[in-house]
Amino acid sequence: MTYVDTARKKKNGKVYERHLLRQAYREGGKIKRVTIANISSCTTEEIAAIKLALKHKHDLSSLRSIKETVSLGLGKSVGAIWVLHKIARRLGIEKALGSTKDGKLALWQVMSRIINQSSRLGAVRLAGEHACCEVLDLGDFNEDSLYQNLDWLFGHQSSIEKRLFDNRSSKADTQLFLYDVTSSYLEGDKNELSDWGYNRDKKNGKKQIVIGLLCDDGGVPVSVEVFPGNTSDLSTLNSQVHKLTERFGCSRVTMVGDRGMIKSAQVDAIRDAGFHYITAISKVEIESLIKNSIIQLDLFHDKLVEVEDEGVRYVLRRNPRRVEEIADNRLDKRASIERFVEMQNEYLAEHSKAVVEVALRKVNAKMEKLFVSKWIKLFAKERELYLEIDKDALARESRFDGCYVLKTDLPVEKASKEIIHDRYKDLAKVESAFRTMKTAHLEVRPVHLRLADRTRAHVFVVMLAYMLTKELKKCWKDLNVTVEEGIADLSRVCGTDIFIEGVSYCQKIPEPKGIVKKLFDSANVIIPEVLPSKRMNVTTKKRLQKRRLNR
Repeated sequence: MTYVDTARKKKNGKVYERHLLRQAYREGGKIKRVTIANISSCTTEEIAAIKLALKHKHDLSSLRSIKETVSLGLGKSVGAIWVLHKIARRLGIEKALGSTKDGKLALWQVMSRIINQSSRLGAVRLAGEHACCEVLDLGDFNEDSLYQNLDWLFGHQSSIEKRLFDNRSSKADTQLFLYDVTSSYLEGDKNELSDWGYNRDKKNGKKQIVIGLLCDDGGVPVSVEVFPGNTSDLSTLNSQVHKLTERFGCSRVTMVGDRGMIKSAQVDAIRDAGFHYITAISKVEIESLIKNSIIQLDLFHDKLVEVEDEGVRYVLRRNPRRVEEIADNRLDKRASIERFVEMQNEYLAEHSKAVVEVALRKVNAKMEKLFVSKWIKLFAKERELYLEIDKDALARESRFDGCYVLKTDLPVEKASKEIIHDRYKDLAKVESAFRTMKTAHLEVRPVHLRLADRTRAHVFVVMLAYMLTKELKKCWKDLNVTVEEGIADLSRVCGTDIFIEGVSYCQKIPEPKGIVKKLFDSANVIIPEVLPSKRMNVTTKKRLQKRRLNR
């Protein structure tokens, strides 16, 4: 009897499958077997066809009724996960995470963050809709597996970041890094890292975490670190300097940070590490430089001007567009105050018992809020309020409009003033990354976690997801679609499940057309014709609440 012998072996979280065409015969009262051929290299459908032919070898005419044996069904979504997997491989993310089951689960967490921003429970349910087991060669898992995977991910974050950095870092002597900090508010107060601090999200009454993102000069993330919510921006920089020297082995680095990030103490730490810095200085510091005759106000115009003092270079510029914006903003504020004063005067005229001092307090409060009290003066005459513009004060207030000064200790032979200026402007790339990670496509919150290490791993997942979306944005820049829209279109590409005698053997992938084909082509990804069915058990331990089941 000839038959196909199929065996599966699980090793290190990976399932290996082999197929042998074998023949069994009886000799001397004993059953013996001989291997005719190793057909493991055949496709799933070819093996299924061989099995079907052997089953009906005595009556091949029965194969004419194949409709009774083969059935079709709607398969899982394939398009989005296939593209994300290929991009992750191209960027070295798959290799950095490794081929173990934990590495594959981490990659699925990254992909699921892009497809649908949900909790670990949601990621498991999403795996039931997308062919993640087939594409990533994953075995069974549930939400507990993903929580435990966060522990693994946090423990391996430094080595993963190092592998990613080594995979793409340039061999230039001088390396430039962009660094910035943001905060993300939390719902509830059970997270171990949550604390009160300066809330950039303007969510009063919400605790937060602080996130520091280190990027290369192209805006590609190198490392992310999560701090307790009460951590100041300045205190986060030293750990980044230490990270660059110890973890990434950098010896010649230029740190770029905004005026709130690099102060005198941070400058000392950067210099002690043998690094250089590029930052901006505050308005108070500009005034101090003018007072000490290091720079002059008439040096500010639309062209870059450089001044050097005791080894420190200052790059000056007045942005004419910003001058116009600030002037228009002042006019809008003035008009708003004038309308408010007019409303108060109408109220005083109509209500004889209204108190003038109350109206004055209201207007003064609004002026303080809009920061115009220095050049707009308010006074009352009888029962009417009046505004007066202090022209001298306005001139003093507007003399620094559009002016900014960059500060660096980079020697002239290493970077011109134009390069200094352009590299500081590159900080906008970090701000763009924060927008995508916090409030746009990837949405780092809600965190759905309480443990500190798992919270840090969750943010690391979001950082890796941002690397993928950044690459897809570059690939699809000419298609007039956002990454979110492109992923949604690709998610609609589903396979057709092929069942033989009720058992799913493979998924037939339809040929992409229209915008979907353009998305594949622009990403330089080729979709396969078929995918084998893994028939894995990916289910959640936690069931939906009854109120959600009835929706």
